Formats: sequence, structure tokens, C-alpha cells
Amino acid sequence: MKDGESFDSDGESFDSLLKRFRKKVSRARILSEVRKRRFYVSKSEQRHRALRKAINRERRRQRKVRRRLRRM
Repeated sequence: MKDGESFDSDGESFDSLLKRFRKKVSRARILSEVRKRRFYVSKSEQRHRALRKAINRERRRQRKVRRRLRRM
């Protein structure tokens, strides 16, 4: 999505225009970026969050493996 891009097409209803706009915004991931940058997060906090996320991801993976082994 470019700055100043015109969204309106001839004869297009407001609802379809709004729907198209929302799709473009979500595809460009603008809102998620805004939410992510809403508050300042220090580098150490970013590393800490990334580490916690990795730990949780590994725990989920291990749970999945254990469930598969129980079925056998």
C-alpha cells in the first residue's frame, strides 16, 4: 500500500471500498506493526521475550512428541 494511493473506483459502494481497504491494510500488516511498536521495548527485553517464546515453542513441540509416543 502506497502513501496517497486512491482507493475509490467508479460506482463502487462504500462497503466494498471499506472491505477492500481493510484487506490491503491486513495484507500489508500495518496494524500488527503499529501494535508491536506502540511501546518502547529495550534490546534486553526483546531478547528475553524471544527466549521465552523459544522455550514455550520447544515445550509445545515436546508435548506433541509425547502425545505421539503414548499412542503407540
